Formats: sequence, structure tokens, C-alpha cells
Amino acid sequence: YYLHLFSKKQPDLNWENPKVRNEVYKMMNYWIDKGIGGFRMDVIDLIGKLPDKKITANGPKLHEYIQEMNRETLRDKDLLTVGETWGATPEIGKMYSDPARNELSMIFQFEHIMLDQEGEEKWDLKQLNLLDLKRILSKWQTALGDEGWNSLFWNNHDLPRIVSRWGNDKEYRVKSAKMLATLLHGMKGTPYIYQGEELGMTNVKFDNIEDYNDIESLNMYKERISKGYKHEEIMESIYAKGRDNARTPIQWDDSEYGGFSTSKPWLAVNKNYKYINAKNCLKDNDSIFYHYKKLIEIRKSNETIIYGDYNLLCEDDKNIFAYTRKLDGDTILVVCNFYNIETKINYEGDYESLEILISNYSDSSINLSNLKLRPYEAIMYRIK
Repeated sequence: YYLHLFSKKQPDLNWENPKVRNEVYKMMNYWIDKGIGGFRMDVIDLIGKLPDKKITANGPKLHEYIQEMNRETLRDKDLLTVGETWGATPEIGKMYSDPARNELSMIFQFEHIMLDQEGEEKWDLKQLNLLDLKRILSKWQTALGDEGWNSLFWNNHDLPRIVSRWGNDKEYRVKSAKMLATLLHGMKGTPYIYQGEELGMTNVKFDNIEDYNDIESLNMYKERISKGYKHEEIMESIYAKGRDNARTPIQWDDSEYGGFSTSKPWLAVNKNYKYINAKNCLKDNDSIFYHYKKLIEIRKSNETIIYGDYNLLCEDDKNIFAYTRKLDGDTILVVCNFYNIETKINYEGDYESLEILISNYSDSSINLSNLKLRPYEAIMYRIK
């Protein structure tokens, strides 16, 4: 027998054994010598587990092991490391990512990702409360200070597509995808763009449970059927939260299988590949792809977005997510209407000049007094 916290095909390693740790370091150094750029460390917060004490995450030797790993593999090398840490708090985040501690570059924390579930089960759905999202993202923006570093993300291989989750993947798919991108890319930290996010790829709705591959979804389906849940109710949860939403083949063009393959892939391509695909995005100068590209250019050329202080605005507004980034007299203002209604914001700060760095509407207002925002409108201003 052996311990496995996940699939029985994934036995857990015994990190208390120094021979095991040294084998891991040898493997890492093999790839470092090959010239890789870094590591994404899957559920790294579980390597300090103490099974006899029923401790799985954040065990007492966790950071000791990571510091040893750093000494044996990462130290003095120009590598990016990011740890997947579902149980991290900002204080734990500092322990991982404070450069003085010689551990990791940054972590993925998931506090914001669990805001649309009821209780412990991600399959039990509830509406996102924007006030909660603002509170948690802002907490991570400010709590790490200069002692740690954020990763910024909406999507990954385990999460549903953000435009279907918290945007509008129908009539406002392009506008809401750009809004969500703008909101995240103005923040302090390192943004991650998951494959297809820059194309506005959406969740998928397969007709039958047999069309899905993900072990988590399949196991949940069996368990809930045995408990008397209705098929339709279970499928709604899978449509909203199933991991296969992020795993359908990339939609390159409108040819068979979305241009991903010339033979049938492991999962069916989302049926909307005929119009949501990379080829169409590249032909359209106003596409989601080019919006992401411009956001990246703005970040790379603007130290205020990289290093500036973060300050949440309109804290109690239930429709608007707005904040400023400030550095050496330079101010970046990000204003996002999170929903498909019209709403207003009144910026009360003083300024001499104002320019729009990026917007998801072509005719956004340059007047910050009683600014009216259209559905999913997102504007990034520079104020002086």
C-alpha cells in the first residue's frame, strides 16, 4: 500500500526521506542544465505532509524543504518559480516569495477562485459577489507589500473559462473578456495568460457525461447520481466548473477539429470554433488577442504598473471595480464596469492631464466627472 492524496495512479513521495529529495533535485538540475526557464510546482504546499498526524498542507518542514531545494537547484540562477498553494494566506505567501528567504519567485493563491461556490464543494454554485472579489484581490495587492510577489490569473488547466464564469460569453463576450483582462493586468504582480484566454475561448457543454474525460467530474457524477441528484442538475455544475472546460483543444481556425489536429483529438473541440479561433482574432485589429497584446506592452513600458502602490476605489460599489496605481507622482487609474448594465463613477482626485492608455470601447470618455460606464466598459487612464 502507499499514500495517495489524489488518483491512485499518483503515489505521493515521502519527502522526509533525503534520498527522495536528492532524486528530485537531480531531476530538476537535469532540466535546468537543458536551459529551461523555470518551474511551476504542482501543489507544492503538500510536500511537508505528516500522514501519521493527518497534516497534509503547510506541514512544519515545508519551508525547510523548499529552502533546501533552492540551495540545491535554483540559487544564483535566472529562473522563474511559481508554486501552486491552495491553502496560502498572505503571511504564508510572504514566506514563499520574500526574496530574502530564498524560496520561490511567487505562488498561485486561490482565495478569489472559490468565491462562487456554496460551502466546501466547488460544484455547489452561487453567484459571485463583486464586493468579495474586490476585498480579496485588494487584500493580496496590499498585504504582501515589498516582502512578496503576486501572481495574477483568472484561468488555468483546473478552472473554467473566465469569460463564461464571471464575464458574459454571449452578446458581450468580447467586451467582457477585455474588461477582465484590463482589470487584472493593471494590478501589481506577474500576469498569467492561459491558452485560449487571449482568444476569448468559452466553457463547453457536451451532451453526455461520456463525452467528458476529467476524473474529478466523472467521479463527482457517479457519487451524486448515487445520492439521488438529477442528471440535469449535475451537468449544470459540470458546465459551470468542470476542468474539461479548460482542456478542449485550442481553436486555431475554422477547419476540422479547429485546426488543432488532422485526427480526432482526446476531447471534442468546442462547437463555437467556427468563429472563435486564432485565425479570426489575428484578422481583427479590435480582437481580444490584440487587447491582451496592448496590455502587455503597457505593462512593460510603465513602471507605475510594475511597482506602484495599489489603492481600491469605490469599495462599496456593487457594479464597479476601480483602483489606482501610484508611483513618483504618476497615477494609473483602472475603471471597470463588471456587469451588463450602465453605471456611473465620479473620480474626485485632482489632475492636470489625462489620457486613455487602453479601453474596450473606441469612444470612452476622457471626462472623469460623473463618468458613465457602458456594459462591461473598462478604461485604463494615466493621470498627472
